Amino acid sequence: MIRTSRQKPKPQKKLLRLPWRDILDILALVTWSAMLARYWLGGKLLLLLHPDYAWLSNVAAIVLVFLAGSQVLRIVRANKRLSDRQLRDTQAADLSHVTLLPPSLSSALLLAVAVFGLIYTPQAFASDTATARGISDSLTLTRSQPQRFVRAASPAERSVIDWIRLVNVYPEPDAYAGEPASVSGFVMHPDAWPDNYLMVSRFVLTCCAADAYPVGLPVKLEDSQSRSDYPIDSWLSVEGEMATEMLENRRQLAIVPSTLTAIAEPKNPYEY
Repeated sequence: MIRTSRQKPKPQKKLLRLPWRDILDILALVTWSAMLARYWLGGKLLLLLHPDYAWLSNVAAIVLVFLAGSQVLRIVRANKRLSDRQLRDTQAADLSHVTLLPPSLSSALLLAVAVFGLIYTPQAFASDTATARGISDSLTLTRSQPQRFVRAASPAERSVIDWIRLVNVYPEPDAYAGEPASVSGFVMHPDAWPDNYLMVSRFVLTCCAADAYPVGLPVKLEDSQSRSDYPIDSWLSVEGEMATEMLENRRQLAIVPSTLTAIAEPKNPYEY
């Protein structure tokens, strides 16, 4: 009687499980972290967020790196411990989870947004955005309101927003006539104003760039000057004194400058 020996099947090597959905998740986490770190270390974060909230973005950049690392570690451990049957059960459980968008599509969208943010360089708002949002020489009820009347220690130390807040509390322009002024901002040429007036403006952030609103002060030029000498969106440092001027059929506080100096755009062009 001839006995046949059964050959034992060779154990199959377990392949590393690294589906493309997991790859997308890891890439999205790493890219978002890189984008936030780029804004942080490149000094562009203040163009997007109020300084009081910048730490949230910085912490998120660090946390996302750890999340990506834990995701990689989880995948490696899963491939070492799970059997083929467990892997199939896990995949089936993943497919049974109902979401608004397919998980792979959600990860791809997150990755695409992060890549765009990584290659995009934020720019400070300028006159076109100010015109679209409506520049003002006062604060409306929907904007930050001063709670009490407090004069700055020195009028020359007041910024554009300081003057606007002051006028918002006590709107009589004659009360400030003759006070020294030293402000800086980008140039605008309001269409309704005469050619010897320009506006020096700043954007004010209360939380982030989405809620930034523009404010500005009129600057009266000498008769020999024209606002065309000062291009739109160029930055000026204005020193002079305050006066009451008639613009758009109403009395307004304006600066009569003694010096107008072209300056570079500040690293942080916003006020708070």
